[in-house]
Amino acid sequence: MALNHLNLTVPDGRQTRAFFETYFGFRCIAERQSDALVVLVDESGFVLTLNNFVKAAEVVYPGAFHVGFRQDNREQVDAIYQRLKADGFDMKPPHEFHGGWTFYFRAPGGFLVEVFHQPGVERRGGGESFGQA
Repeated sequence: MALNHLNLTVPDGRQTRAFFETYFGFRCIAERQSDALVVLVDESGFVLTLNNFVKAAEVVYPGAFHVGFRQDNREQVDAIYQRLKADGFDMKPPHEFHGGWTFYFRAPGGFLVEVFHQPGVERRGGGESFGQA
């Protein structure tokens, strides 16, 4: 069984869409302004939908809620950090945490994002799922 999709409510779907396309390789497969819906997909086929059906000016997520992006090595984590930092994102540098190399920051839309490398965890097949090495 694999997780197929995630829906995030965000104040500005276009801004959040650009964020996921720019930094995490998602591509838009559908966008409807009439009901404020954006549908994105990543290289593994995971679907991410963004919406603002209630036209909220601000969305508040619970404190520990976050979206995580696993990287194959620490160098990839560091490279994404440097790119985000150069583009004006405010965050603490990558550090050791729970046995991995990670950093967190707030994305456009107000939710927390984690970028991390977890030693001992590898991709299976074409990146569809992860397993213990």
